[in-house]
Amino acid sequence: MSKHQKQATLYRMHTDSHICPFGLRSKDLLEKNGYQIDDNKLSSREETDAFKKKHDVETTPQTFIDGKRIGGYDDLREYFDKGEAGQTGTTYTPVIAIFSVALLLALAISFSQSQSFTALVSLTTLESFIALSMAILAIQKLQDLYSFTNSFITYDLLAMRHLRYGYIYPFAEAFAGIGMLAGLSGYLVGPVSLFIGTVGAVSVFKAVYIDKRELKCACVGGDSKVPLGFISLTENLFMISAGLWMLTSAINS
Repeated sequence: MSKHQKQATLYRMHTDSHICPFGLRSKDLLEKNGYQIDDNKLSSREETDAFKKKHDVETTPQTFIDGKRIGGYDDLREYFDKGEAGQTGTTYTPVIAIFSVALLLALAISFSQSQSFTALVSLTTLESFIALSMAILAIQKLQDLYSFTNSFITYDLLAMRHLRYGYIYPFAEAFAGIGMLAGLSGYLVGPVSLFIGTVGAVSVFKAVYIDKRELKCACVGGDSKVPLGFISLTENLFMISAGLWMLTSAINS
């Protein structure tokens, strides 16, 4: 080891029942910045409490560089001029992830059925994409119905008047997406998709573009940081389009 190698001392909790994630993140951050680490694992609650008392700190991990205590993971990020950890503020990342994966799944389904790249650009692929998007978005909502409805009822016009509709909505969305994938009758699935999509689109348009309210969208669950707006409107337009397509197909069949 070179005597010019940058040195850091890290104390982190690592017991049989708990491995501190921020300790691992601190270790990784130090390594990325070229530090040789004296990695001290606090292997029991007693050892951890003794360390905290000795250094007069309330939390672990703790990093020391050149004999000076830097602090915990957030303090270490600040030391290296890094931004705040994790996603902060509003973000479209959740919906981008959902729509991207849904599109890739739709493309995979089309390719598996035809073994042809030309079939990827087809109405079948579009139908699968819309159906999969609806089903995945429904899963996000169904994970915590209480949290979802707390957000949803603040802008959905029907849920404001009839709170139970907020609980029904994710199941209806899942039914429409799964029914579309299963090829159920358009007379059965189409009206559901058309109804929830229309109510949703009108609600979002009123809240965002008429009332000018700045809200979080419940489209990916109640704890979403996705701003209510174009993405939310797009989700509802997807459902309207799917509902109209299924009804038209059923009528013409």
